[in-house]
Amino acid sequence: MKNVANKETLLVALGGNALLRQGEEGTIAEQFANLRLPMRQVARLSRRYRIIITHGNGPQVGNLLLQQESCAAVPKLPLEILVAQTQGQIGYMIESTLDSELAALGSGKRHLVSLISYVVVDASDPAFREPSKPVGPFYREEEAKGLPWPVRKTPKGYRRVVASPRPVTIVEKSEIRALIDMDFIVICCGGGGIPVIREGRAFHGVDAVIDKDLASARLAGEVGVEILVIATDVPGVALGYGSTGERFLDRLTVAAARRHLEQGEFPAGSMGPKVEAALQFMEGGGKRAVICGIDEIEAAAAGRAGTEVLLG
Repeated sequence: MKNVANKETLLVALGGNALLRQGEEGTIAEQFANLRLPMRQVARLSRRYRIIITHGNGPQVGNLLLQQESCAAVPKLPLEILVAQTQGQIGYMIESTLDSELAALGSGKRHLVSLISYVVVDASDPAFREPSKPVGPFYREEEAKGLPWPVRKTPKGYRRVVASPRPVTIVEKSEIRALIDMDFIVICCGGGGIPVIREGRAFHGVDAVIDKDLASARLAGEVGVEILVIATDVPGVALGYGSTGERFLDRLTVAAARRHLEQGEFPAGSMGPKVEAALQFMEGGGKRAVICGIDEIEAAAAGRAGTEVLLG
């Protein structure tokens, strides 16, 4: 236990592209293949760090919603249940792939566990009054008019929008802390966690989604993570992203990041929550926060890749 106690804790927040790359069909074979590279890096990192893995679930939840819309023979499931289903599905895929990569390294038997995770949200969060997070299939305008939920127009058609409240606390934080103290590699908070509201001593699931990166930062603060790596489909944080003057940053101070957020430099639907999560983590006492590409997780943890968010 002494060696375990001396290890720092690293939380790796995997974006949806860890499983599904642009232009792919999204088959299970493709998703397993895509996981090999990030899991090979995590396997090597687990020699030096205690490891927590969180992950997105957008494409997977979208597929489940599309399947529901295509079949009227069975009752439709609420969004909270679909999030729980994808936590189990993706947790299994990550765990089995990581186990294979650990074996290939000759690391011996490592304890892995995937947790179905609840995340408490506030019933009075303004997000419930203004649903804004697109989920599920695309609809034509005439189809959208008859839907029983709010929709928003997107470049590809109309989509259902749901609330995306801020995470308040991770329900299983004590269990996660105990597991990492025993050197378990813990997979949790999939898709931002199952959103629940407290009702006395009980919890009630709500029709919403939680941003995965904000939930990861909340978890990191609650269990004492030292290093947060947010892995996505770009090399890091860029100013003027997508423009001719695009410039990726090696470092970004908290003050500069807040200024750029206020100026709309980092959109809410892409880099904004990642930068905000890194800020929340660092201001809450974290040691290092890095935003990087999915193929540079190991280099980012070592300070050789990505954009590092600094207090100074």
